[in-house]
Amino acid sequence: MSESLSEDVPAAIRAFVDATNAGDSEAFVAAFTEDAFLSDSGREFVGHEGVAAWDQSDNIGQRTHFDLLGVKPGIGDQQLIVTVLVSGDGFTGTTDLEFTVRGHRVTRLVIAP
Repeated sequence: MSESLSEDVPAAIRAFVDATNAGDSEAFVAAFTEDAFLSDSGREFVGHEGVAAWDQSDNIGQRTHFDLLGVKPGIGDQQLIVTVLVSGDGFTGTTDLEFTVRGHRVTRLVIAP
């Protein structure tokens, strides 16, 4: 994450990226609200249990690393489109992640196919 970009990134997004890059599954799940919703290419995960399952199958379990490239407002209130460069043993490449945040935590994450 570049120094200039990091100042503009909400705490919930920083926690998501930092926990992933540190390989810290506990901090990753804690970055989400207890009622969080995560959709990855149509596969849906709900709550901390669902987020933890996705983390192990598709995120930290795949040694994912995010380089944060940009953050811009989404359509709704508290929605953000986060552009990341993904590396690791799973998906690699540049993608947009659609977040909805509540306070300092992620309440919704959609990863389009």
